[in-house]
Amino acid sequence: MTDQTTRATAFAALHVKGDPVVLFNIWDAGSARTVAKAGAKALATGSWPVAAAFGYGDGEKIPLDLALDNIRRIVAGTDLPVTMDLEGGYGVSPREVEVTVARAAEAGAIGINFEDQILGGDGLYAMAVQAERVGAARNAFDNAGIAGFVNARTDIFLKNKPDTHSPDMLAEAIARAKTYAEAGADGFFAPGLADASMIETLCAEISLPVNIIALPGVPDKATLSRLGVARISYGPVPYRQMMASLDAAAKAAFA
Repeated sequence: MTDQTTRATAFAALHVKGDPVVLFNIWDAGSARTVAKAGAKALATGSWPVAAAFGYGDGEKIPLDLALDNIRRIVAGTDLPVTMDLEGGYGVSPREVEVTVARAAEAGAIGINFEDQILGGDGLYAMAVQAERVGAARNAFDNAGIAGFVNARTDIFLKNKPDTHSPDMLAEAIARAKTYAEAGADGFFAPGLADASMIETLCAEISLPVNIIALPGVPDKATLSRLGVARISYGPVPYRQMMASLDAAAKAAFA
């Protein structure tokens, strides 16, 4: 089996502007095996589907120990790089974030998603505050001797309806991306952003590879590639599709 350092390096290299890596999000070792066999180059958990698969709600409701054990099982069953959705790092202070990310690295993760919304509160962390938290995540990987991929996520767009997305929101996203990059982020995740022009501007204005989630209304893969996107993920969509199929089959069986 390839070692963690090799997998981390391979994962980072997959992020190419205009030639995006596709991450069809998984939730356990079984879904990981299926997606890997389908041709995935890397695997990524989503916090929503992982929580749902274990009977929890999203928003760090699933115990961290359980989420980490899940990552260990996934990593043990594949040679592919595995990145973990760590939501807000299961803590507020940079020190708490650093400890959490260190544990994720120890469990085998070669990257994380790390969001700037205040879980359990309102709004987003101030830019400078979140930069310190991003820096703590970077330190955790560096101290572990792994070039872990910190995918810094902003919830500016996800917290607002697409028809309200404005140039001011885009400007703030660009400012946050640049600040997070200086703090040690390797990628920038803008879930909820669907406007092609805004996506193109975001990709052009920042150095970090941009991650867009393939939600309804988002341009297709070919278009996102032309816009300069480097990573396309699917979040809760695969899990919801699977559960819809299960629901339909169960209803038919009980009819």
